[in-house]
Amino acid sequence: MHEPRGRYLPMPGPRRFIGDLVHFAHRIPSAPVSRTMDLSALVGPRTRHPSRPSWATLFMRAYALVGAANPPLRRSYLAFPWPRLYEHPWMNCALAIERTYQGEEGVFVGLFRAPEQQTIAEIQHWVEWYKNETLEKVGFFRMALRFGYVPRPIRRALWWATLNVSGQKRCKRFGTFGLSSYGSLGAEQVHPISPLTTTLTYGPIDPASHKVVVKLIYDHRVLDGAYVARRLREIEETLNGAVLDELNAAAGAGAVPKPHVGTGAPTPARAIDSAPGV
Repeated sequence: MHEPRGRYLPMPGPRRFIGDLVHFAHRIPSAPVSRTMDLSALVGPRTRHPSRPSWATLFMRAYALVGAANPPLRRSYLAFPWPRLYEHPWMNCALAIERTYQGEEGVFVGLFRAPEQQTIAEIQHWVEWYKNETLEKVGFFRMALRFGYVPRPIRRALWWATLNVSGQKRCKRFGTFGLSSYGSLGAEQVHPISPLTTTLTYGPIDPASHKVVVKLIYDHRVLDGAYVARRLREIEETLNGAVLDELNAAAGAGAVPKPHVGTGAPTPARAIDSAPGV
């Protein structure tokens, strides 16, 4: 009996990017810590906010505020030329974003520099920009697609150098922490992997109790579990404190600069994209 043959397909750009990311993420001795958080106080103010921000925006803002007050969350492990830690002056969030490329869904990443110094409205504006702008008009998306066609040995060498040699370049190009969630799809990630020091993820938010399981996956070479558990508690406190206050105040943002434009130390009205993330 003749059996039909399948077909071979070239690796599209987004899959090459994820392949490189997973290659280096598997080398990280990571562990997850979870906490059930009560978000009921935020539901009404979030709905009434002029930007109606996504939960990803609120978690990004809260974690960035916690990271600004806790320097270890801004540290990265560097292996070359000797093992050491690098501490970045601010938080950079790498947000996983699903986009359609050449008829198929793929994961792209937008980088938000210093979310702790931006308003909720500013962050939400650029989340929507990353999700809806033409792929070719987003600098990092365009660069990631082109870089995917560089021969794999060269790509892997450049990835390794960026992750292991210069802490400043690592945090600028990849971020200090990642944020990814399937919560809106009714699913929860068990143990997402990433080459970053920490990755924040959350599952579905219960429509009745508004409780959600939030996880922080961390690099055990940089942080310890008890420390991470305390920071998760602070994230919940920040969501129900500073973030809730900002939602209630419905602070406007005014003119918002493009997230990958700007140099030097960030200001409250600056967001920047340039790394490998609703």
